This record gives sequence, structure tokens and C-alpha cells, in this order.
Amino acid sequence: MSAPARLTPSTIALLLIPPLMWAGNAVVGRLMQGSIPPVTFNLLRWVIAGALLLPLAAWVLRPGSGLWPHWRRFALLGLLGVGLYNALQYMALKTSTPINVTLVASSIPIWMLLLGRVLYGVPVARRSAIGAVLSLAGVALVLSRGDWAQLQQLRLVSGDGWMLLAALTWAWYSWLLVRPPAGGYPATIKGDWAAFLLAQITFGLGWSGLMTAGEWLALPASATGPVQWGWPLALALAYVAIGPSLLAYRSWGVGVARVGPTVAGFFNNLTPLFAALMSATLLGEMPRLYHAAGFVLIVGGILVSSRR
Repeated sequence: MSAPARLTPSTIALLLIPPLMWAGNAVVGRLMQGSIPPVTFNLLRWVIAGALLLPLAAWVLRPGSGLWPHWRRFALLGLLGVGLYNALQYMALKTSTPINVTLVASSIPIWMLLLGRVLYGVPVARRSAIGAVLSLAGVALVLSRGDWAQLQQLRLVSGDGWMLLAALTWAWYSWLLVRPPAGGYPATIKGDWAAFLLAQITFGLGWSGLMTAGEWLALPASATGPVQWGWPLALALAYVAIGPSLLAYRSWGVGVARVGPTVAGFFNNLTPLFAALMSATLLGEMPRLYHAAGFVLIVGGILVSSRR
């Protein structure tokens, strides 16, 4: 495989879209707690996203498209990227605080480095390790609001464990985009972003449906009433189906193909920064000096890790 390209303005723009969309996804997921079970929310999100993709890539579902002879590869992508990652994140937001969830999610670049070393034999470069430390320090600075003592007060709950599993899931998914199972992905599907994503959603909906059934069976009888339908839920589903799903996954796939999953993974650390800024906007609080300092550290980590 050829060496990943350097970061260019267009690639940076592509890799900025996912963390921006995913920051909004976390906010919306938190707002929807109590209105709809988290795994059910994830299922409906991908049902809508899949329906939006059908006019663009319905051909991939036909018998001769090349999808079905390679169904195992797409079933794995669908399990990790569609079925598990966001369902686990929505589950985490039920019991874990936003600061805990964001800190755990910021470990994704570390898991990418470790999984790359263990599964694919990719050595961990010194620059990548330094970049990881800088980037994580920036995230911690923003989330602690400039007071490092606040980090000592964190307490792990079950949601943190779900988010840790989600981080591992996303790291593996990202590696599979550039290091697929033996035989690779069919060129006709891989070259069409809508078809490639729809192929994943097709199997991901199966996984999500099974998990949703398990969720409803596990919920107490009093909690299995009708979903609280209304404009808030409708708008939330529209956002998560279009922004964090279609736009973010398209941008992430192209960005990972250009610079590799390790470098792209550092852009995930912008998600908590964007989330902090969104929260500040919603609460009417102006950004402070520690926001700028955290941004410098996060971007510095990205730049250090991406240099040859």
C-alpha cells in the first residue's frame, strides 16, 4: 500500500466535517434520552439514512452487483460502523456524564495506533506517539476548563465502559477501510461512496434490528411504552441521519483513504472541542482562553503526527 499523502487544505476540510457532525450527534443523543431507547434511536437513524441512499445506489442490492459474494466483509463493516459504534455511544450517554464520554472517546487515536501494531504490524512512530500525547492534553485542557484538578474528580460508571468499547469499535472500523480482509472490496462498490455506505447499512440494519429487539425485551414493562413522537424527535432523527451519517461517513471515508486511519484518528479529538463550543453557545458563554490553548494542542498533535 502506498504511503499516505500529506495533509492538504481539502483533506483537512474533509476531516473537520466528521468531528463537527459527531459533536452535534452527541448533543442530540443526550437530548433524546428519555424520549426513545438509545439502540432504537440508532436503528431509526440508519433506516432513514439507508432510504436516502437508495436513489443513489439501489443497484448495489441487485444479485449481480458484487456485494453478495463478499457479504462477510460488508457484514463486519456494518456491525462495527453502523450496528455498534453509535448504539454504544447512545447507551453511554444514559449513565455517563458528557465529560467522561468525551474523554473516553478521545482515546480513539491511541487505540488506532495499538490496533495497527497488533493486527497489521504497523509500527508506532515517535511522532505519532508525541502527537497523541499533545492531542489528548488539549482535550483534557478544554474539558477541565483550564483547571487540571477537575480531572481528578472523574468517576467511571457503566457508560464509560460502553464508550470505551465504542472507541475500540471505531478504531477497528477505520483500519478495515484501508486494510480490508483478504480479497479486498469489489472495485465497483468501493469506488462509489453511496454504494459502499449502503452496502454497510444493509447489513448494519440487520445487526441493529437484532440489538433493538434485545433492547426492548430487556427493558422493564413500564419503559416499553410508545416512543415519544413529535417534532423534537423528528428533527433529531433528520439531523443524525443526514449529518453524522451521510455527510460525516462520506467525509471520513475519503479522508482516511488519503492520509490513513492513524492521522485521521487525531481529528476525532476535535469532537469534544466542538462539543464544548456548542455547549458554550447554547448556554450563552463566550469561549475562553483555555479553549484557544486546547485547540492549539489538539491541532499541534494532528500536525506532528502527520509529518513525515
